Order: sequence, then structure tokens, then C-alpha cells
Amino acid sequence: MSEIIPLFRVFDEMKAKEFYIQYLGFTLDWEHRFDDSAPLYMQISRDSLKIHLTEHYGDCSPGAAIRVDLVGIEHFHEQLIQKNYPYSRPGIEIAPWNSKELCVIDPFGNKIIFYEES
Repeated sequence: MSEIIPLFRVFDEMKAKEFYIQYLGFTLDWEHRFDDSAPLYMQISRDSLKIHLTEHYGDCSPGAAIRVDLVGIEHFHEQLIQKNYPYSRPGIEIAPWNSKELCVIDPFGNKIIFYEES
């Protein structure tokens, strides 16, 4: 086994792209629909992290959470704040286990917790 790719359920293609690509800085790798009226399935990536975003009923439940190890969390935080995204203004917190953590929640209730070990 070599990698895990999390799936997040999304409900609005434009909101998903605004959040993940414009705000968080992911790249759209590919997208797929069985036909023009079919739900969207796409892969996004940033560095070595890949996430699949799916509109397909039954692929997964909204409200999932993942933890992502990130070196340079303060720089990443500053990048997010400078974008002045109106729906998210995350802060950095020190967890009881002493890691720095930055939590973002997408428009569909999915959570990404970026963390950096101290």
C-alpha cells in the first residue's frame, strides 16, 4: 500500500472550486462525469496531498474530517488570511499534545485540520 486518498462529499461545483482551488490553493488535476447531467467527481492536489471531491450520492457522507501534516503552518495561515476569503478566517491553536493546528471547514461541512509538530 502506498497512499490514501480521502473523499469529501460536495454539493456545488463552483463553491467547491472556490474553496479548494482559489482559497486553499489546490490544483484541479482532473474531473469526470458519466454524462452532462451526471454528478461531478474530481481530484485536487497540493504538494503530495490528493483529495477526491464527489457529488455522487453514496460515495461518502458530508462532515468528514482529515488531519494533514504541514511544515510551515504559520506561512500557510498568513497566505489564507491575505486572501480575505469572506467565509473562513481560521486561526492557529496549540493543541493539548503541543502541535500547532489550523482547522478549515469547507462549505459542505468537511473539515481539514492542518497541523505542525512542535
